[in-house]
Amino acid sequence: MKSFEYFKPQSLKEASELLIKHGENSHILNGGTDLVVRMRENLTTPDVIVDIKGIKELHKISYDEKEGLFVGACVKLSDMAHNRAVVENYSFLADAAETVGSGQVRNLATMAGNNCNASPLADTSTPILALDAVVCIYGLNSEREVSIHDFFKGVRKTCLSHGEIVTGIKIPAYKDLKGVFIKNSRRKEVDLSTVCTTVAKVGNEIRIAMGAVAPTPIRAKEAEKLANGAELTDEMINKIADTAASEAKPIDDVRASREYRIEMVRVMVRRSLEQLRD
Repeated sequence: MKSFEYFKPQSLKEASELLIKHGENSHILNGGTDLVVRMRENLTTPDVIVDIKGIKELHKISYDEKEGLFVGACVKLSDMAHNRAVVENYSFLADAAETVGSGQVRNLATMAGNNCNASPLADTSTPILALDAVVCIYGLNSEREVSIHDFFKGVRKTCLSHGEIVTGIKIPAYKDLKGVFIKNSRRKEVDLSTVCTTVAKVGNEIRIAMGAVAPTPIRAKEAEKLANGAELTDEMINKIADTAASEAKPIDDVRASREYRIEMVRVMVRRSLEQLRD
C-alpha cells in the first residue's frame, strides 16, 4: 500500500479544511471497509486520509414520531440494524443492513459510507430510496440537504463536492408502513448483491426500488403508477412485477447475465407484493 498522511480531526470544520487544503487526492476515512480494500489493491492511492470517526456528532442516531429517523454518518451498520427504533419502524432497512458483508464488516461499515460509495448494488440504497430519505451534507461555507433521488450521479459518483462531508441520513416518519427487502446473491452470506429490491407499502401507496439493474439504484416509477390504488390480485401483482422488470436495464458481468437479473427483478417484486398483500 502506498504511504499517506493521516489526520483525525475533532470537528467538521477541521475535517473539511483538511480535505480542501490537500486537494483532490485527499480522502475521507469512515468505516474503511471499501477504501482500505481499494488502497491495498492500489485502485485508490490517496496522499492524505482524513478520518472522521473522531467527530462526536457523527455518531448520533435518533428517532422521533414526527421527525422520523436520523442516522449519523459514523453509526455502524451493526448498531443501526439492532437499534430498537429502526427495527420497530423500518424493519426492512434493518434487514438490508444485516445483509452487508460479515459481522466484522458491519462492525465497521456505515450506512453513509455504503451510499457514498455510490455502488449500484449497495444493500442499504434501495430501502432509503423507497423511504425518500434525505442526505445531510456539511460544507465549509454552508450546509445542505439533498434528496436521495438527487444524490447518486452514476457509478461511484455522487453530488458531493470536494470538501463536503455527509453528516447523516434522515428518513421521514411514516404511518402504516410495511416493506420487504430481498437480496439475491451467489452465496447466502458475505456476498455482494446480484440484484436487490425493496418494495414498500405506505398506506395504499406502493414504492419499488431496485439495485444492480442500472448505473445507480432506481425506483420503478411505471410499476409504481400501475400499483398505486390497485387491488393486489394475483393478476395485478404479475403485471406490476412485469412492468418493474421492463424498467430494469442491467448489464452482464461476472455475477450474472442481464437476462438473469431482469428475471430476478420480476420474481423478487412479485414475492414482495404477495408478502405485503398477505
